Amino acid sequence: MAFSGNTSAARGVPRLPTPFHGELIASYATYEQAQRAVDYLSDEKFPVQKVAIVGTDLRMVERVTGRLSYPRVALAGAFSGAYLGLFVGLLLSLFGGGGLDVWLAAVLIGAGFGMLFGVLSFSLTGGRRDFTSASQIVASQYQVMAVAEVANQARNTLRKLPNSGVDDSPLQGYGEPTA
Repeated sequence: MAFSGNTSAARGVPRLPTPFHGELIASYATYEQAQRAVDYLSDEKFPVQKVAIVGTDLRMVERVTGRLSYPRVALAGAFSGAYLGLFVGLLLSLFGGGGLDVWLAAVLIGAGFGMLFGVLSFSLTGGRRDFTSASQIVASQYQVMAVAEVANQARNTLRKLPNSGVDDSPLQGYGEPTA
């Protein structure tokens, strides 16, 4: 189930992960296509709160974005430490009455400690993970589904969209094959 925004029970969205029970309206190979279909439904004033985009056959994809090295880890640690030092310098200036020299000292000390802790933690990994990456969950198929009472209206509305992906198979519902 892929809902964005507020997950309040008052809006009808369960707080715990719950399968969406409805009828299959259309199937797409990419999330962007499914999102385009729901956006089209919204543009046509369809009650989209009765629709869900359901990803099937989920996979975790980790894309390697770079190599970690001591200089890169040191630089990243210095930047994050400097941000923390900037915050501490701000607090000291507000409550201690310090000036620019307090800010500069706090930023430099923060950068030094950030660099030290970054290099130390990197060295403790022993080279087991010396790369950076970004992970995401992707599906092999994205199904647009709607609750039964508006499913036919959703199909008819989506048929007006070029390459709508509308599925007219008799097997409709959560988890059933799309023929």
